[in-house]
Amino acid sequence: MAQPAMSPFSQAVVAAMRKIYPESLADKSFDNTGLLLESPFDPKQQLKNSVLLTTDLTKAVADEAIARRDSIIVAYHPIIFRGLKSITLQDPQQKSLLRLAQEGISVYSPHTAVDAVPGGMADWLCDIVSGSVSGPSASLQNDLQNQTQQSDPTSSYSDVIYPQAGHNEIQTTNIIPHTRSAIHPSPDPVPSGFEGAGAGRILTFTDPQPLATLLDRIGRATGNPGSLSVAIPQDASISSLNITTVGVCPGSGSGVLTKGSVLPDLLFTGELSHHEALAAIERGSVVVTLFHSNTERGYLHDVMRSNLADALKQDGQVAVSKADRDPYGIVVRK
Repeated sequence: MAQPAMSPFSQAVVAAMRKIYPESLADKSFDNTGLLLESPFDPKQQLKNSVLLTTDLTKAVADEAIARRDSIIVAYHPIIFRGLKSITLQDPQQKSLLRLAQEGISVYSPHTAVDAVPGGMADWLCDIVSGSVSGPSASLQNDLQNQTQQSDPTSSYSDVIYPQAGHNEIQTTNIIPHTRSAIHPSPDPVPSGFEGAGAGRILTFTDPQPLATLLDRIGRATGNPGSLSVAIPQDASISSLNITTVGVCPGSGSGVLTKGSVLPDLLFTGELSHHEALAAIERGSVVVTLFHSNTERGYLHDVMRSNLADALKQDGQVAVSKADRDPYGIVVRK
């Protein structure tokens, strides 16, 4: 008797993701990519031909997928990262997996394969710093302003403000002249059509760019977060700095950006530790960090959603989670 399999739509999503973001390009030295939860197809569960994209698979995102009746979740970060000796209801993340399995919803994670591919997340960050960026719509900017204003009358602080990811347009026709290449090229054999793949990117402008201009592009493209974490050398100011080389890496970038003998003028990533940032500015570099997943989430809105929809030939719905957000936001003291 044949074993039950995932729904045909979920199988199509996994096949499409593997075609767009080959798993062979993921960094298997630490990563755990691929099909992490394979839930057998049961027509009685009446799931829709829909996929939910998220950066992190949290309880809130699991609730969202269950309420929407999605067939599969594509979670950029693997919810199963290391070996498990048990799966219990006491662990919140494992509980989410058990609930999803019970509902027949599968989970796929592409993670560092998305970072490595040409046109992937690292190149999206390059496009941000080298392109003409239109920010979020007026309605989204109003949402951010409302978050700033909403607070308990007894509090001296606003509510927590989270960037509104996506809904941006990077004008590829107005790209500032530059060259770019992978910092750590993917080892051979690289799948045909994915030449140039690898971890991180080093971008070199033909003409130096004012740091203030790059900060404006980053802020616009990542949802006008209200503040940017910027580290500069102690003898410099933002207005005095011009940038020729930019090293970019989604998420936690130290393993990719800080290992060379010469650092880029600007390190643009999600997070660096205190000591890593201090070492970088002591070597004359600038650091911009956005909290880990704010360098990743916009890509799902602006690129991955349409890539996957095109690969599926519109056979089903591709949506981005509304519940997904970085654990960190900012508060504004009045």
